[in-house]
Amino acid sequence: MSTEERIDEVKGAVKEGVGKVTGDKKLEKEGAAEKTTAKVKDLAENVKDAIEGTIDGVKNIVKKDK
Repeated sequence: MSTEERIDEVKGAVKEGVGKVTGDKKLEKEGAAEKTTAKVKDLAENVKDAIEGTIDGVKNIVKKDK
């Protein structure tokens, strides 16, 4: 997880926690949404990296076959 996503996840968790403690459902939901968004961004980055790695692997196999 990048630093930016980690910071966003922590900020979301803090907002969610403060919302729970204070009974502020709106703040709690915002925090949960921010936390989830950060996790989804991280997952998307991991998938992108995996796809790029697979493409590079296929390119190497094709080069070896020539």
